[in-house]
Amino acid sequence: MSEQIKILIVDDEKIAIRNLQHVLKKEGYIVKSTTSGQNALKMLNREVFDVVLTDLKMEKVDGIQILKRTKEISPDTEVIMITGYATVETAIEAMKHGAYHYLTKPFKLDEVRKVVREASEKVLLKKENRQLRDKLESLTEEVMIITQDPRMLRILDTAREIAPTDCNVLITGESGTGKELVARYIHSCSKRADKPFIAVNCGAFTEELLANELFGHEKGAFTGATFLKQGLIEMTSGGTLFLDEITEMSPSMQVKLLRVIQEREFYRLGGREPVKVDVRFIAATNRDIQSVLESGELRQDLYYRLNVVTLYLPPLSERKGDVHLLSYHFLKKYSTLMGKEVTEISEDVINMLSAYTFPGNIRELENIIERAVALCKGDTLQIAHLPEDLRGFSIKTFRTSEGRMPSLEEQEKNYILWVLNETGGNKSEAARILGIDRVSLWRKLKRYGIEN
Repeated sequence: MSEQIKILIVDDEKIAIRNLQHVLKKEGYIVKSTTSGQNALKMLNREVFDVVLTDLKMEKVDGIQILKRTKEISPDTEVIMITGYATVETAIEAMKHGAYHYLTKPFKLDEVRKVVREASEKVLLKKENRQLRDKLESLTEEVMIITQDPRMLRILDTAREIAPTDCNVLITGESGTGKELVARYIHSCSKRADKPFIAVNCGAFTEELLANELFGHEKGAFTGATFLKQGLIEMTSGGTLFLDEITEMSPSMQVKLLRVIQEREFYRLGGREPVKVDVRFIAATNRDIQSVLESGELRQDLYYRLNVVTLYLPPLSERKGDVHLLSYHFLKKYSTLMGKEVTEISEDVINMLSAYTFPGNIRELENIIERAVALCKGDTLQIAHLPEDLRGFSIKTFRTSEGRMPSLEEQEKNYILWVLNETGGNKSEAARILGIDRVSLWRKLKRYGIEN
């Protein structure tokens, strides 16, 4: 193993300790031992061990006490119980308190090696996951929007100006352009920055589930409602609620949301008393607002409540100056997360990315760079690290059969059909490539009449 594992052996039989020490030291572990349960507790208080092997039956301080204390001090430490008095009851008791495994004397040394190796691998995996989380948190402590595009810079100026005013905001733009990131940016610049920011995708739930998510329910409101559940609106009180894909919300849900915005109160499902809330709403959609208003999919009264300020985010194809900047940002992010020394992007890669149209926008660029970093064995991203379909792409000018430029919805429909064709009709894979969930894809297919 790349990192040495520290092991503590606790057993009142000296011969058992001697055998275990001999075997485990030969395996490359750092091993300490004691024949006293009391002394083991002192050792656990002084230093952290990765794995503890303890006898169950000992005088004064037994194995269960050592197990409990170990988990209190260091929850990630794995404890292996050893006993010559195995019963179902003692095994259940040990497992209930978090024991990793249970060995019965006389044990086979090969079994000991195997169990300790597996426990050690689990410990190292937990350490690695924590380190990755720490790195990710350090990368995402601030809301960073990477851009040098004049249009985007003006949008960010507007976002900063409106942030303290508490007005509701509607953000429009294609999927993957960073609508949630801009919403977080507005929240971070507002007086609500120290309060919750909660995002919910309105297209990912059925009407009933979305109502339960947003409003919560009272105990006994329906079968299975065994406790009071706070909804996201209540949990966000004082902060900002981001409603993504607002146009996918059913008309009846839109009426309920309108009441919350107007009255600053709502009823939990099954509730009789109104719940007062103080929430700022930021909504977003990747659809053409005018068409959903005309079709009635978005209520006009709700639109006017949300549309105090509208921010339109341009697609990445209109922000070519940002491709180079964003590529290096994602390179640094993923090389740090993966523990790699990838520091450069070849000129050929930059030229290819700059010429690409990015139908999936920034999200697609991020996926491309993440994949490239994962495949890169040197310090520079090369053409070979890019997806095959990107290496062989051709620039295409879209026109309808009548010779006119198609609308955004027509472009979206054609792109969805193309992705479905490329994935052999696999909707889960198509949704992943499109950067949306299966429910949202299903809704789009239904809207465009291409369900089959």
